[in-house]
Amino acid sequence: MRSPTEYTNLFVRRYNPLEKGKQLSWMIIRTVMIIGFCFIILFPLFLRVSVAVRSRADIYDPTVLWIPRNFTLENLRIAIETTNYVESLLNTILISSSTTIIQLVSCALAAYAFARLPFKCSGLLFGLVIFTIVVPPQTIMIPLYLTYRNFDLFGLIPLFTGKSSLNLIDTFWPFLISSGTAMGLKNGLYIYIFRQFFRGIPIEIGEAALVDGAGVFRTFFKIVIPNAVPAIITVLLFSFVWQWNDSYYVSLFLKQVKVLSTSLMDMGMGLKEPDPVYTSMLLNTGVLLMIAPLILMYLFVQRYFVESVERTGVVG
Repeated sequence: MRSPTEYTNLFVRRYNPLEKGKQLSWMIIRTVMIIGFCFIILFPLFLRVSVAVRSRADIYDPTVLWIPRNFTLENLRIAIETTNYVESLLNTILISSSTTIIQLVSCALAAYAFARLPFKCSGLLFGLVIFTIVVPPQTIMIPLYLTYRNFDLFGLIPLFTGKSSLNLIDTFWPFLISSGTAMGLKNGLYIYIFRQFFRGIPIEIGEAALVDGAGVFRTFFKIVIPNAVPAIITVLLFSFVWQWNDSYYVSLFLKQVKVLSTSLMDMGMGLKEPDPVYTSMLLNTGVLLMIAPLILMYLFVQRYFVESVERTGVVG
């Protein structure tokens, strides 16, 4: 039961013109900021959609801003043929999905060891894991390439094959091996996300499982993983999108096998158009084809992604 004073304060807050003015001002500011952020984010996408369906004549027509005067799908046809879109798309899906699944397992296991299995120098090793996030990949480009160009697996390859080494360049093996050892693209960040989430799980749950006879791996797969769904979704989406958009490692390891990012780079050199403006329009169409599958995926998983990021505390 509220006191008369509380009812008076509530009435003043509800019907005070000054308080209403503050609420209205904040609502207007918030609406303007949201519309501004949405415009900044969606403007490049809308522009590429508009460019992709324009004809060559619309490029130099000053009256055409967003809606083309001569609608055409010729740009899409040229971009699909030039990039060999179907084959590149299948290769990209194969690499992104396989590395995502492998990284999910390897990074979760490494993070669980750092979070729940104390061992000597674990803090130092975890510091090195964080250090891999800030180290530019260009610094290890040459040794990384030579490792997979002359892959000998600590000298075991010559014992079983009779060859001095194996050439893994232009295969998917560099991506699979790097992902399996938790040294793939952005794996330091994934380990950090998992570790922080695992540390938030009450330790009493693991101790109760240990008392019931569950070992380390059984506790991990039966108890920890089912409670780590938000972190799994976050890492799953981050890993898939970053691998999809990667052009550095795929151009380093793949020469003949084409994926969307490298096909898009080759598209600029393969076009024989004398008009640089029209060439730019075709390249924008190729970019739209590259990000189109990610947009479709986001439409289905955006709710789970927002919820997982909120629960894992990933910001920035």
